[in-house]
Amino acid sequence: PGTGCPLAAAPPAPRAYSLLDCCWVLCALLVFFSDGASDLWLAADYYLRRQRWWFGLTLLFVLLPSLVVQLLSFRWFVYDYAAPRAPGPAAAPAPAASTKDSGRPGSALLSPPPAPAPSAYRTRGCCRLCIWILQSLIHLLQLGQVWRYLRTLYLGLQSRWQSEHRQRHFYWRMMFESADISMLRLLETFLKSAPQLVLQLSIMVQQNNIEPLQGLSASASLVSLAWMIASYQKVLRDSREDKMPMSYKGAVVQILWHLFTIAARAIAFALFASVFQLYFGIFIVTHWCIMTFWIIQGETDFCMSKWEEIIYNMVVGIIYIFCWFNVKEGRSRCRMAIYYTITLAENAALTGLWYMYYDRQATSDFDALIIVCVVSSSFALGIFFMFIYYCLLHPNGPVFGPQTTGCIFKKAPAACVGPPEDVITSPPRSLPRTTGGEREGVPGDRDSCVPVFQVRPSVPPTPVARAPRTEGPVIRIDLPRKKYPAWDAHFIDRRLRKTILALEYSSPATPRLQYRSMGASQEVLEYETTV
Repeated sequence: PGTGCPLAAAPPAPRAYSLLDCCWVLCALLVFFSDGASDLWLAADYYLRRQRWWFGLTLLFVLLPSLVVQLLSFRWFVYDYAAPRAPGPAAAPAPAASTKDSGRPGSALLSPPPAPAPSAYRTRGCCRLCIWILQSLIHLLQLGQVWRYLRTLYLGLQSRWQSEHRQRHFYWRMMFESADISMLRLLETFLKSAPQLVLQLSIMVQQNNIEPLQGLSASASLVSLAWMIASYQKVLRDSREDKMPMSYKGAVVQILWHLFTIAARAIAFALFASVFQLYFGIFIVTHWCIMTFWIIQGETDFCMSKWEEIIYNMVVGIIYIFCWFNVKEGRSRCRMAIYYTITLAENAALTGLWYMYYDRQATSDFDALIIVCVVSSSFALGIFFMFIYYCLLHPNGPVFGPQTTGCIFKKAPAACVGPPEDVITSPPRSLPRTTGGEREGVPGDRDSCVPVFQVRPSVPPTPVARAPRTEGPVIRIDLPRKKYPAWDAHFIDRRLRKTILALEYSSPATPRLQYRSMGASQEVLEYETTV
């Protein structure tokens, strides 16, 4: 006001939990159970037929990934439900905040609550013990993912049934849980379903026969892989306010895209492995090393520490053995074209080498030609669905049509003076990625110290042209906001989750997130280094 510049558009209301969201979670549970049950059933069948080698490998690819995922899930539970050692920002304000914010609207929210009675402590301790026992039993039974899916369903339904303020709180918690289960299931599918699919296809090719259980297990693994890639991308987009959410039509087409491309890739792997077992292992390791190096060179920024980022890149390198997975901000057409060109050349080489050296006595020339046609047509069909997704169903609009930006605020005119709009309203979504140049000399760098943030009411020192604000607590994070396709820091850093949920639960006003703006020096000066 007073500058002559129009204000930015108000942010949209948070998306409500719908019946389709509920059905999507139920379908994800069905995919999870069908994949695991078919693998265990097939392993038991191998054991009964005294095929101990196939039994051991099939069971190994079921149990080992499950144990890894359960340990990671339980570690997250321990951090989320561990009793805090010191009062958090919602319970005890910093000395600077208590003196600086006194008398301002919303400062009462920072006053410490009265101490609860001893009986309340005993009741709370008993409840916490029961939760710990229940969660330990759930994870010992390898049902951590099932619990998280059911919890996501419960929180989503509660966000529809509660009052307006409570709806925001439950929707926020549902998004956190959706992020957790999507990351866990993506890790599990590429540690379990992908090698299981190649193993069963190799057995079919070697035996020159397809048993019903083998076909069922391979199909369930393939569907699980395609489902989780599309589901991960959908949850990542839905969690970000700066991106348009992915529609369910787009998610289904993306499932078909990955289903056919992964099927062609897995069949080519199985054909080559049935003839060249040793060279197949060398090929897989070499491809993984090249893809991991390529990803690291792209300077991804997903995690909160350097070593976690390297481990994440190694896992994405495993994903790149089978399919495309976008890990870098910006236009991905060139990178995707390079990847699928390499994939097409590898599939052709692996299938061609098998066709030259396959056992003529076990497989006829006509059957071999049919298999080659299946590999090529499956890959072509997957690329076709990829073009359908990008040309018609991409959240930002068709490739050859007008693009729809996913930003919350409309771009302000160039004549306006003031920092860009960097306030994120409830429910918060994610942190934009920083480049190497932005990280140099920046306090709060992820490799030097933990993110520094302060909770206080937002009152700008001078009137500036930005979106209308409502009074309430603001979590100011001394880091630039990350960019898509990375998760925001408050989805990965569980300390920020606790702060957000505590303020959302105890405050009638919705807490807002504000990241440091690298483009405006006056905005950087507003960030304190006290908690």
